[in-house]
Amino acid sequence: MNILAFFAHPDDETMLAGGTLKLLARSGAHVHYLCATRGEGGEVGEPQLCTPAELGAVRTRELNCAVQVLGGESLTILDYVDPRVGPEEELFPYTEDLSTLTNEIVDHIKLTATDVVITHGSSGEYGHPAHVVSHQAAKAALATLVEQQPALVTVSAVFPGHPRPRLANDDDPADFIVDVAAVLTAKTEAALCHRTQHALFVRRSSREAGRQMTVPEVIMPVESLHIFQFDPNRNQRAELAAMLAPWVEIIHQ
Repeated sequence: MNILAFFAHPDDETMLAGGTLKLLARSGAHVHYLCATRGEGGEVGEPQLCTPAELGAVRTRELNCAVQVLGGESLTILDYVDPRVGPEEELFPYTEDLSTLTNEIVDHIKLTATDVVITHGSSGEYGHPAHVVSHQAAKAALATLVEQQPALVTVSAVFPGHPRPRLANDDDPADFIVDVAAVLTAKTEAALCHRTQHALFVRRSSREAGRQMTVPEVIMPVESLHIFQFDPNRNQRAELAAMLAPWVEIIHQ
């Protein structure tokens, strides 16, 4: 099975679905990574690890590190620039040109003979506009494919007891809940690759806990997937369930 993991920024792949992607690679799937931006608009670390001008190159190296840890077979980064966060913590999409982005995803699906696209949820997890536009473009890409019909799977699907309710996509009910404890060490190692973002990873949890948290402490041991669509003649849903057994709980048949 060929899987295309398409996300907006470096670190999205790890923090939202790194355990699942590692399990799929371990089970024999060919996992290819496609990232829209180099994360130029993100944080530079605390203490500062690079200048803002250097951040895109640094985060590219961090993403390469994480993809290798997760067992990815290839990584492609598109030429979109991640906008800086606004003065009121406002977040922005990296493009308004959904048509061009859709075509680029279609090209990559064809290039990698993708069977399953794994991407952001319909509400962009916590409403991030860059995540939302990524989801919309992935959905539009699959709608253009007639002969080749990959499944569309979204991450951080909602379920009772979600470890990070703020990240749950409320309109995407979980079809699979994946226990990633077997690969939590690898997921944590991939998160540690993203050094510039460590302060961001732990900031909210540290505030809620009333103490300084570490990156390993905030890595989610459970992930969830929503099966947005699949080819009934191929039934990639059943193939995914087989590949993720015995780590997956199937919610909806």
